Amino acid sequence: MALRRDWVYENNGGTCVAIAGSDYCVIAADTRLSVGYSIYTRDYSKICKLADKCVMASSGFQGDLKALQKNLAARHLHYVFKQLQIEKWKYERKGCVFTYDAVGSYERVGYSAQGTGAGLIIPVLDNQLKSPSPLLLPAKDAVTPLLESEAVDLVKDVFASATERDIYTGDKVEIVVINASGIRQELMELRKD
Repeated sequence: MALRRDWVYENNGGTCVAIAGSDYCVIAADTRLSVGYSIYTRDYSKICKLADKCVMASSGFQGDLKALQKNLAARHLHYVFKQLQIEKWKYERKGCVFTYDAVGSYERVGYSAQGTGAGLIIPVLDNQLKSPSPLLLPAKDAVTPLLESEAVDLVKDVFASATERDIYTGDKVEIVVINASGIRQELMELRKD
């Protein structure tokens, strides 16, 4: 079997985390863009603002993700008039996190981690947040019991830990906090390899 030379898809690495609280949502992603052992840039934002109180964090092949972000931003112009599920924050006043997979299915969860460092971060989040199983009936609320500042500190801790073990995660972590007063953003330096 011949090796295909025209394969354009690459995993650009990176990790993103989201935690939904009772009145906030914390979204974070590292800023390293790499392929293999090569670091393309150390200052690439993987968080895209889609609406006033809606952001999307993504990791993986950035070509597809940029196309998805542009598509969602264009479709959001129609959402303003149609009140779809992505605008649920306005009506419930709760933080919400949706996670999706490659097939296109999505699920509302209390927290999520995606990307190359997810295998290192999810066990820590499971231990600290103890989210109820989505299979329990009746369904439990998918928000975490932490205060906003505690969730931000937890995100900083898990990214600092993941950076030590995952070569595709690092440089900086961009943290976005969405709450009733709007969107707040901060950067934290991580280990540089």
